[in-house]
Amino acid sequence: MSVGTRPGLTRIVRHLPRVAVAAVAALVLSACGGGEKADSKPSEKESAKSAAFPVTVEHKYGSTTIESEPEKVVTLGLSDQDAVLALGVKPVGSVDWFKEQPYGKWPWTKELWGSKPPQIVGERDEYNMEKIAALKPDLIVAQYSGMKKEQYDTLSKIAKVVAQPKGHEDYQAPWQVMTKQIGKALGKDAETEKLIAGIDARFKAVRDKHPEWKGKTVTVGEPYEPGKFSAFSPKDPKVIFLSEMGFTTSEAYRKALGKENIADLSSERFDVMEADRTVWLGTPETEKLMKADPLYKKTKVHQEKRDLFLPYDSPDIGAALSFNTVLSIPYAIDQVVPMLEAIK
Repeated sequence: MSVGTRPGLTRIVRHLPRVAVAAVAALVLSACGGGEKADSKPSEKESAKSAAFPVTVEHKYGSTTIESEPEKVVTLGLSDQDAVLALGVKPVGSVDWFKEQPYGKWPWTKELWGSKPPQIVGERDEYNMEKIAALKPDLIVAQYSGMKKEQYDTLSKIAKVVAQPKGHEDYQAPWQVMTKQIGKALGKDAETEKLIAGIDARFKAVRDKHPEWKGKTVTVGEPYEPGKFSAFSPKDPKVIFLSEMGFTTSEAYRKALGKENIADLSSERFDVMEADRTVWLGTPETEKLMKADPLYKKTKVHQEKRDLFLPYDSPDIGAALSFNTVLSIPYAIDQVVPMLEAIK
C-alpha cells in the first residue's frame, strides 16, 4: 500500500522542542564520560534508567517485554526515527522513504543526525533482514509501518520488536500514540510526555489565534499524473495535522475514503475534494498541470481561491506534513499557518 508519497516526488532544526535538544546534549555528555571503574556505584541517572525497565509494550502482534535499556535501535516505521532522535537516541539503522538519502537533510533532524547517518536497511515496508541482523540491534521499532506478521516473526528472532499500535489501521495511528509507544520502549515515558505536551501547546496556540478555522472542512490530495490524483484519509498524518488546528473533514469525504489510507481517483471525482480548504501536495510541475485541468478549473474551491498548493521540496513542507512527528510538526506549523492565513 502506498502511504502518501510517490517515488518520483522530491524531498523534506528550526524551532526544535527544547526538551529534544536537551536530551541529545545529555546523550553526548554521557557518551564522553567513560572510564568509570567497574566497582564504582551507579550514578543516580544510571539508576533511574535501570529502574525504568523492564517494560512491556503492547502492539498489533501481541506484546514485547524489554528487559533493559536499548543501546542499538533500528527503526522500520517511515517516520519512527524522529521520535527516537527527539528522545536522545540515534538509530543505527532505518528505512528510506523519499529515495533521496533523507538522513541529515530534513531541516528538523539535520543537526540531530550529525555526521553519522544510519545504515539504510530497507525501503518502506521491504526490509533487508541480513543488514538488520548485521547491526545486532537490541530493539526494532515499527510504528508508522505496514509490517506483516511474517516479517514480525522473522525480526523477533533478531531482536525485541515493537510493531505498529494495535487498534489502528496501518499508517493511521495518531502521532501521539506512536510517540508514546516509542517512548515506553526506550524507558523514557516522562520525556515523551513533555515532548507531546510541547506540541499540543503549539497547536493550541494556533487554534486560539484562529478560532474561525474551527469546524471548517478540509481535504488533502496529491496529483500524480495528468487526470489522476490521490485523496488522503482523515486519519492520514497530513489531515490530522490540519485537524489539530481546528479543521475537520466532511461526511462525504470520509465516506469516499472509507478505511483506505489513500484513494486514487480521476479528474471526474474532483467533487470529493470540495471543501472550505483544499490542500494539494506536489511539485511546481504537478501544480501547473492541476491548475490547467479543465475539470479542476470548474471546482468551487479553485474558483473561490480556497485551494492551497504545498511543495514537497524547497521548502520541505509536504515532507514535514507526511512525517507529522514531534520534530517535524513545529517546522510544518511555521510554514503552513502563514499560507492558510493568506486565504480569505
